[in-house]
Amino acid sequence: MRVTVLGSAAGGGFPQWNCACGNCSRLRAGHLHSKARSQAQVVVCPDAGKCYLLNASPDLRTQILSMPSLAPARPPRDTPIAGVLLTSADVDSVAGLLHLREFQPLHIYATASVRRIVLGENRIFRVLERANPPATWHDIPLNIWFPLGVANSSSGEPSLRCRMVPLGGAYPDYVSEDLRRSLPPGEAVIGLVLAQGSKQAFYAPALPGRSDEWKNWARSSDLCLLDGTFWDENELISAGVGSKSAREIGHVPLSGVGGLLEESNSGIRGRRVLIHINNTNPILDEESSEYREVRDAGWEIAYDGMEFEI
Repeated sequence: MRVTVLGSAAGGGFPQWNCACGNCSRLRAGHLHSKARSQAQVVVCPDAGKCYLLNASPDLRTQILSMPSLAPARPPRDTPIAGVLLTSADVDSVAGLLHLREFQPLHIYATASVRRIVLGENRIFRVLERANPPATWHDIPLNIWFPLGVANSSSGEPSLRCRMVPLGGAYPDYVSEDLRRSLPPGEAVIGLVLAQGSKQAFYAPALPGRSDEWKNWARSSDLCLLDGTFWDENELISAGVGSKSAREIGHVPLSGVGGLLEESNSGIRGRRVLIHINNTNPILDEESSEYREVRDAGWEIAYDGMEFEI
């Protein structure tokens, strides 16, 4: 299974178009030891010629073009992208679906609640129905394994299995109160467990901190791509770019009591990678003490183009 990070930043990317925080300003000026990053996007390819997108970022078109193996193989239209798996209905998770509207049949896997939000609250996504056949939505229950891809002819096993794990988050602010009241809370934010044979990856770009279930999957996985959005609980407030804490907007910070570094300081056997990194996060500065603390703790920091074979 090949896992490729097409985008590694949080919403807005890095640098963010309208942000003059220290990190963004220094990167533009060439004074920051760091890399520009697009918005978080991962693609998983269990075998040659078939890949699955984990979410659909606003930068998706450019991200697809950056990976030659995602190019069409034959005329007139073709793609190795077999489906999209959504972890939430957040704008940064679903906006890129509009880039996939070019009359290409598509399979989209999500909780029933996320599907209801995307199609019910945002009629623009009906453009995905123009394909022949139209986009197919699959409502996936929580905590069950479901197959992706064609079964192996010798073993009868699917090429890839997936499981949606509830993480205890909240639905996006744009969801109407009437719809919100009808949705089960557990389907708002999920992590994705992807398994092929004995190998396993776990993807959770948002860890709200309301459930510990993710820890078991992180410990048992060969590769973990986890929420690295904020270093500090009050990072946005301190930077003067927001009024809410990290946890108030659905992200456990990396540092402090109950932070991700403390919560995951033992038991994770595989590679540990931070993704969905906000432009204000000091770990983006590769000369900072925060960057060194993260690296000394055994974590890697995702960048666009990073690849893993597991």
